[in-house]
Amino acid sequence: MNSDEIIKGTYKPDDVTLLLKDVTDLVTPVTTEEKERLIQSGTHYSELLQKEWESSDDYLEFYRKTLDHFSPVISQLVATVSAEIIKDKWENTVLVSLARAGTPIGILIKRYIKYRWDIDVPHYTISIIRDKGIDKNAMNYIVEKHGEKWIQFIDGWTGKGTIKGQLENSLAQYHKETGHHIKPDLAVLSDPARVADKWGTREDVLIPNACLNANVSGMLSRTFLKDGIIGEKDFHGCARIEGDNDFTYTFIDKVADNFSKVKIVRMKGDSVLCEYAGVKYLFNEKEKEITPQEEIKEIVKVQGLPSAKHCKPSIGEATRVLLRREPWKILISDKAENLEDVKLLCALAKEKGIPIESYPLKNYKAVGLIKVLH
Repeated sequence: MNSDEIIKGTYKPDDVTLLLKDVTDLVTPVTTEEKERLIQSGTHYSELLQKEWESSDDYLEFYRKTLDHFSPVISQLVATVSAEIIKDKWENTVLVSLARAGTPIGILIKRYIKYRWDIDVPHYTISIIRDKGIDKNAMNYIVEKHGEKWIQFIDGWTGKGTIKGQLENSLAQYHKETGHHIKPDLAVLSDPARVADKWGTREDVLIPNACLNANVSGMLSRTFLKDGIIGEKDFHGCARIEGDNDFTYTFIDKVADNFSKVKIVRMKGDSVLCEYAGVKYLFNEKEKEITPQEEIKEIVKVQGLPSAKHCKPSIGEATRVLLRREPWKILISDKAENLEDVKLLCALAKEKGIPIESYPLKNYKAVGLIKVLH
């Protein structure tokens, strides 16, 4: 497709190449309420773009404090994942971030690899959509330039593991259609669903770019796919979001500033022990008494939900429910109620008037439940 049609957000070209079509003037955003009604009536979410929620000054101040607190932890997780990627693929690495939450994480991994090993790896952002698949035109573009062997997919975190499953199915179909065999190798910072191939931790950890939408994602919408707007040879679509509160590089630079203080992770039994400026962080990696998938089924049953589609586990997904869906309530682990990880989530829930319920979660620190519309 014509390069003039490619989206241009606020990301620096040296950090990432966006393989996304600009649909800013082609799609009219809907309200969150209208989006929820349409989705529950059968419209696929990828055919809709919603008006982005505008953060209050109090919430943004809380976000800044949270970023200050968590940036060293995120820096450590970035270093851990980067080391796993380099050990596996070395200088051949091709980073492919999944839009939109994966892009800032991919930039951080690219920067850490350059800082630590002086290797400048290519980095792309492409779209993958639940039930629709990965952007095949974007994959063709990357394979033509770099081959199929060294691609490393990047996302921020896992919830139920849906995207990992979609990645596996999409690449299996892509292999049938093109003959290209691409491993569905997914790296994330936080993997409570226990489905990723590479991870910083398997604990449910707050990833600060989950706390805002476009404001920490290059002022770009989530991706879009609809016949008549996205042509057969087009990349999946994306829209520019107007606004003054662009914190994309506030987040990226804040984390990257900590790289010099990070020590690569050391494994100790069922835990991961890591150090940052002499401070030790202990992430429990031990298997829980119930799997993430079993726990989700149990929550759906206990809460009387029609399906798992109304249940969004992990801090990141629960925050997304508050920002992008019609929330019913937020479940907070009875062991995490006073942890810094969930304070920003609770502040957002209170600001929106959404009930918070203590719950004996095992694999997650938070779960967002979506309102059932009749």
